[in-house]
Amino acid sequence: MIEANVQQAWDAPVVCRVEVDLPGWMAQLTGRDDWLVLEEEEEENHMSFALSLGMQKAEVTLYHSGYAIVDIDGKPIFQGALTSATSNCAHLSYYNADSGEPITLN
Repeated sequence: MIEANVQQAWDAPVVCRVEVDLPGWMAQLTGRDDWLVLEEEEEENHMSFALSLGMQKAEVTLYHSGYAIVDIDGKPIFQGALTSATSNCAHLSYYNADSGEPITLN
């Protein structure tokens, strides 16, 4: 789960929450569904995951803004916005930061 504060044009604070099925997403990107998560690290503006599949090593970085980078053996295989349009393994939700009420964006 990743959360990021964004500001709408009408100055109402909004929290964007991105939920990712990491094993499912890695299977979607690579065609292999047996990736193992070795470690997880949370920083101020992102979360990183180290994964392995046999001798292959992957690093997934999920930024709080919804941007993501996936490298396998040091080579990028995905770099861009992680949304339900780029992956069926991602789900975005928006909430009013003050009240916690869900917001539907068109």
